[in-house]
Amino acid sequence: MIETTEQKIVDAAIVSRRSIRAFLPQTVAREDIEKILEVAARAPSGTNTQPWKVYVLNGATKNRLSSEIAQAFTDVTAAQEHVEEYSYYPRQWASPYIDRRRKVGWDLYALLGLTRENKAGMQEQHGRNYAFFDAPVGLMFTIDRIMEKGSWLDYGMFLQNIMIAARGRGLDTCPQAAFTQYHKIIRNVLELPDNEMVVCGMSLGYADMDKIENTLQTEREPVAGFVKFLE
Repeated sequence: MIETTEQKIVDAAIVSRRSIRAFLPQTVAREDIEKILEVAARAPSGTNTQPWKVYVLNGATKNRLSSEIAQAFTDVTAAQEHVEEYSYYPRQWASPYIDRRRKVGWDLYALLGLTRENKAGMQEQHGRNYAFFDAPVGLMFTIDRIMEKGSWLDYGMFLQNIMIAARGRGLDTCPQAAFTQYHKIIRNVLELPDNEMVVCGMSLGYADMDKIENTLQTEREPVAGFVKFLE
């Protein structure tokens, strides 16, 4: 089958999406952010519940959030105070998932010249999450606490739409579950109502392709590895 232009454009946006960990200071136009979110909101959701809510951060608010989380991140006595409200990752890891997790981590650290013994360097790199990897725009996503697992599945499609719509405009992203640990700080800075729960954060901006961490290419299982055709 011959691919159409539309297929090539959509496929290119999808396969060029990756988690960017260093951004240029170049400003992202508000009109572009609004359009990305407008397009992303066409994501399907059960009975059109549309369970997403987005906080767009830049300037003083973004800087304040980053500063307060960075302070907590470096305070070893605060570890017990800041615990995720939900488990993003499995409580008990098994192969092949733990193998994939370890590989992407060590591949990134290898690019950055960080050895297994350099715990401080790895900690510093992880801490860059909370500066949104220097992206000019930070996004924070919340969901109403009354929503169940189906709405969380819907939310994933919304997040994917944002990342693909961003690629269509030459922008890049990094979805970040790392923020969920600091939901108390996020709640305070953003003045979230009690019924809203932090889902994740996301960095948005223009990738700095001079940074070696942005050359990381993660592997994907071939179709034959996760699909069965039944006739």
